[in-house]
Amino acid sequence: MMTGCNLSSKTLKLVVMVSGGGSNLQALIDAIADKSLNAEIIHVIANRKNAYALERAKTQGIPASVHLLKPYKNDGRGRDQYDLDLAEMIQDLSPDLVVLAGWMHILSAEFLEKVSLDVINLHPALPGAFAGVNAIERAYDAFQHGEITHSGCMIHYVIPEVDAGNVIVQASVSILDDDTLESFAERMHQTEHRIIVEAVRKIQNQQ
Repeated sequence: MMTGCNLSSKTLKLVVMVSGGGSNLQALIDAIADKSLNAEIIHVIANRKNAYALERAKTQGIPASVHLLKPYKNDGRGRDQYDLDLAEMIQDLSPDLVVLAGWMHILSAEFLEKVSLDVINLHPALPGAFAGVNAIERAYDAFQHGEITHSGCMIHYVIPEVDAGNVIVQASVSILDDDTLESFAERMHQTEHRIIVEAVRKIQNQQ
């Protein structure tokens, strides 16, 4: 348990959006459990029905929903309606903050306008570097070619431009000469777990 944290008296209500294993969701769950983060995860939304993050939510008794894009493509409603329905779902939940913790869809400007509250995203790269997918792999490859000496990760506010919103927290992660992609990725993930909690706490303390 962390001590000495200046926790706001307001409990921040979170909707966490996921696509995969949910280790960053777990980091938030653990920080809430040990009272180092004064927040409540009121709902988890996944865009993949087999995302293990849904099991993590179920284990904790956190309500969860699956919002799949494929049915919207199949019946002609399309991506725009998918985003609008997603925004409406979130509005109905009335969170204080939306956290993208490994959410693998780019959210449209229309979504951000309709949802009308802060949305933050975890991205495994530093500002201005390796925007978009496979950032860890691209950074490792760039190191192998002598183009960079380190990478890092950040939590930023979501804007229509991918991975370009104002940064809340960032952290550098060294790439070692004897690193494999797997060992580098593991250090990246450990850093992600720390800064996602730090970013939510920073926002929570401003409420």
